Amino acid sequence: MSESRLVKVLTQSHGERKALLAYLCVGDPHPNETLALARAAIAGGADMIELGIPFSDPSADGTAIAHASERALAHGTTVDTALGVAGELRAVSDVPIVLFGYYNPLLVYGETRFIGRARDAGVDAILCVDLPFDEPAELRDAADAADISIVPLVAPTTTDARLGELKKRKAAHRIDFAYYVSVAGVTGSVAVDAVAASARAAQVCKILDLPVVVGFGIDSAEKARAASQGVSGVVVGSALVNVIAAATDARDRVQAAKKLISSLRRGLDA
Repeated sequence: MSESRLVKVLTQSHGERKALLAYLCVGDPHPNETLALARAAIAGGADMIELGIPFSDPSADGTAIAHASERALAHGTTVDTALGVAGELRAVSDVPIVLFGYYNPLLVYGETRFIGRARDAGVDAILCVDLPFDEPAELRDAADAADISIVPLVAPTTTDARLGELKKRKAAHRIDFAYYVSVAGVTGSVAVDAVAASARAAQVCKILDLPVVVGFGIDSAEKARAASQGVSGVVVGSALVNVIAAATDARDRVQAAKKLISSLRRGLDA
């Protein structure tokens, strides 16, 4: 396996610079705006872009991203739309791209077909939020063949024994990093103990011998900085979706996205 864009960014970020992953729900507020918002996030200091495929039953997401999915679906956003945006972003940027989604749309689309399209679009990793790391074989085998990483989620309730099982998978599958969920809850939680989350995430990093990023509830420079200690980076999702939703027009949405990301970037670099 060749060293991926993800590995390069996260390896560099494990030192002084922490990686900042920016989540955008594709199609929110309109499919025509997602590329501009992604470019604004990159200009603000995002190191990686996570493109969310909207889903009608986003069980891991809080109100902000659930409503974003509803708005995106109302505009006819599909898996193909998300893949198209990924390809457009890859044409203008070399930042790592992670596609975030739920398993049902990928199963309906066709797992091997989806991975092939993701490869052609320049996608680096797939994060399927309701997919246990030990199933299913078709998606993982297709991803391995395409040199695409499948990102495992690790929760506060994940035991060391379960982490040991995941570590064994590294020999057979491409796993470039793990995503640590800061709370046993949904995205956008305001009750995040960023210090405790970073401490456990750092332990996970050592057990798995993998870069780890922390997400769910990272909504300020202070939380970003606290959550990044001992790990490779943090993910901002609901907070970014909220500032985009609060803006009045496309120009304001781009500026709001860049402003928030810039603030988080300064927090991480402080």
